Order: sequence, then structure tokens, then C-alpha cells
Amino acid sequence: MLQVYKLEKRFGRRVALDGVSFHVERGETLAVMGPSGCGKSTLLRAIHRLIRVDSGEIWLDGDPVMDLEGDKLLRYRRRLGFVFQHQNLIRHLNAIENVMLGPVLAGVSQRSARRLAARALEQVGLLSKAYDAPMSMSGGERQRVGIARALAMEPELILWDEPTAALDSILVDEVLSIMVTLAKQRNTAMIVVTHEMPFALEVADRVLLMERGAVQAVGDPHDVLLGGATELSRKFRRLYEVRYGGKGLLEGRKEPTIPRNVEERLSVPTARRNAAL
Repeated sequence: MLQVYKLEKRFGRRVALDGVSFHVERGETLAVMGPSGCGKSTLLRAIHRLIRVDSGEIWLDGDPVMDLEGDKLLRYRRRLGFVFQHQNLIRHLNAIENVMLGPVLAGVSQRSARRLAARALEQVGLLSKAYDAPMSMSGGERQRVGIARALAMEPELILWDEPTAALDSILVDEVLSIMVTLAKQRNTAMIVVTHEMPFALEVADRVLLMERGAVQAVGDPHDVLLGGATELSRKFRRLYEVRYGGKGLLEGRKEPTIPRNVEERLSVPTARRNAAL
């Protein structure tokens, strides 16, 4: 559904995107990984047209989007959801009012927007806190309101910019569990910038690995992160072995399985996990 071709972006002398090309299928989850500063967030902002690139093309369902302006650009953005690291919820609005804001600005009636917002809050397990102020919520709850805000737009594609990076370890799992559920439902395609290797290995359909603004590899998560021949892939494998006890994950296995500690890390119910695998 989404095609990105040779995106180039410079900030002064720094190359942020260096000929980035890839595609995303409808309903697919693509994890984007790489060192800090390699261009991952810039890539998401380019897709959402929050920044202008120097060259390159993007198509959504075959339609070019780089030259869209005005109402056409707004219609394009309404087909996308964006979940940021920091949600910057409006303090004087309660949770459901924050979630309603996007649909209302898109021209949806107050009644329909409230219905969409309530359904989105229910999806993230926060319907009971619909009338709570953001400052009365935990960081994880505020992030879930931000996810609901993206879901209320009923997007075809959700862009996630390291949604767990600003959370402490206790709150990470509650956000990851929502992302896992959304990925398994396959109603919406997702591009997820993340450092969470368990999520990439168990949930993502493919991984796109970036370094210095360029795509180093794209493909099966286990092949790219744990079996790749590049130095960056070897770094990820060493990180996985140290942090998650993944040594020997691929050895002697045609169909790799996920180690128990990764399953526990994501808190995915056994029946659903086995069905997915």
C-alpha cells in the first residue's frame, strides 16, 4: 500500500536520509531499527509530510503524495496515524476530548467523534478513564491516550516513533501489549521505529535496518537482526545475546522459535502466541 523510493534529506552537512527505498503491504507490521541518529524518526516525518525531503517519491495505493498541498494533503494525513514519543496532550481537555480532537478537526460531528473516541479508548483499555485529566494519569496511560488519538482517525497506516522510549520499564509492557494486539488484528499497517528487539522478532513481519541514513537490510526479522552478515547485524546479535539470552537462537532450526524470556517480556497469552507462530 505504501511505496517509498530513494528519499534524500540533508540538514546542512548532515545526511539524514540517503536514498531510502522500501514498501509496506496492507496490514503488515514493519519494524524500523538502527542506531540513534540514523534517520529513523526523520523517515516517519517524511512519510507523514511533516518535513520536506530534498528528493525522492512516496506513493500510497499507487497515488503520489509528495506534491500534495492544502485539502489534498490533509486528506492524505487523515489516512495515517502518528504515535509520538511524547504525546503532548492538551492539559485542559480530558482523555476523551483529547482523542476526539482529531476527528472533529477532520470535519466529523461531535456525536460521531465522541463515539469514535470512546471506541478507541476501549481498544487501549482506558474507557473507564475517559473523563480523567491527562495530568492525573501515569505516563503509560497518557501514551495509551496518544495511541487512542491515532486510532480514532481510523487510519490505514500507523507510524510509531519509539512509543516506549520515554517510559520506564514498568510501563513499557502495557504499551507493547497494545501494539502486539493491533499487529495481530492486521486491520491497519504499521511502521514502528523501535529499539525493542523482542517486539521486532516476535511481532514484526519484516525489519528495515538503517545506519547513517541508509537502508542496510530489509527482510525477515530473524534473518536481518540475528543472521545478517553486516557489522550492524552482528552488533544486534551480540546485544540480543547479552540482553535477552538469545545465543544459539537460529542454530539448527529451520523455523526459529522465540525464547521464553522474550515471550514473557511481551506478556502475550500462550494460546494467541502459539496461534500466531
